Amino acid sequence: MADQINVNEFKQGITFLRNNQVYQVIEASHAKSGRGQAHVKVKAKNLFTNSLQNLTFIGGEKVEKAYVTKKEAQFLYFEGNKAFFMDTKNFDQIEIIDSKVDVNRDFLGSGVIFNLIFYENKLIEFEIPKNMMLEVIETVDAIKGDTVTNATKKAKLETGLLIDVPQFISINDKVLINTETKKYVSKVS
Repeated sequence: MADQINVNEFKQGITFLRNNQVYQVIEASHAKSGRGQAHVKVKAKNLFTNSLQNLTFIGGEKVEKAYVTKKEAQFLYFEGNKAFFMDTKNFDQIEIIDSKVDVNRDFLGSGVIFNLIFYENKLIEFEIPKNMMLEVIETVDAIKGDTVTNATKKAKLETGLLIDVPQFISINDKVLINTETKKYVSKVS
């Protein structure tokens, strides 16, 4: 029988199986009302669909523990529809063909390190940092006299992502971008 975990022991980061889906606990709270039975309310992320869900369990209920493997990997290159990474611990090359890679293609810059999470040797989560530093490879020069307002211009980053940046950003500058909004955060010195 698979390992079981009591829902009363839920804390952030624990992974468990429910309806053949792998969930990761984001937060858990215990509630008891009057003479009724205690409940455990859990905010969990479905690692297959990337959706957040609010789940409620009866106190003391047991769920199957999901054993996931997290690998820190450095992005190397694309070849067709495959992405190649290098495991930073043992230097093994990891080849991935997955829609999760395509979704995050705008952030796959050479040498960038990510966390890849596997369940039963299948990629289920592709963790990218909230902010990433990328190099500007193409932009136009600032227009003289257009500095009174918060004027922006288009810039192409090393991954091919096109974003709006302030006028003072030049080619070869490193910029910090928010990976959730795909917007400029700041220039990196």
